Amino acid sequence: MRLTVLGSCGAWPDAGQACSGYLVEHDGFRLLVDLGYATVPRLLERVGAGQVDAVFISHGHPDHCADLNPLLRARLLRDDPAAPLPVYALPGALDAVLALDRPGMLADAYVLHEFTAGSLSSARQAGRNAANAGAGHLLLTHLQPGTDQAAAQAAARDEYDGAVGVATADLVVNLP
Repeated sequence: MRLTVLGSCGAWPDAGQACSGYLVEHDGFRLLVDLGYATVPRLLERVGAGQVDAVFISHGHPDHCADLNPLLRARLLRDDPAAPLPVYALPGALDAVLALDRPGMLADAYVLHEFTAGSLSSARQAGRNAANAGAGHLLLTHLQPGTDQAAAQAAARDEYDGAVGVATADLVVNLP
């Protein structure tokens, strides 16, 4: 399994960066986890829009879902439209993104699967969750521009004894 960080900024993309977006690849299957601002151009440097198999959007803030619209457009507005894309999101989370186009324009580009929410987390909570899960490595992400990365790592290490890193654009992690 391979994880590629397309972007990891929280709230807005810093200069030359992108917000939350991750490409997970396993046995030829490509899953996008979040599609925040500026992630689609980074994705398209790696794979074509039609090569994405599914999308999981963690929540409806635009720094996690704004680029779903251009991805769906890239799949639909072509001579040979891609098959409808399975998209997993919270109820109502994508309403604003899908409303960017005329009603129904993107309807054939996706199939929406809704799920119920958990709770968003801090670096300290992420460390606690990693420790409880017995994770071998923790990768912090979604840090707002200007966040002290060392302080965030230290907060996670207060709860977790394993390796703690920070997701950065273009980081590729090969997982066993």
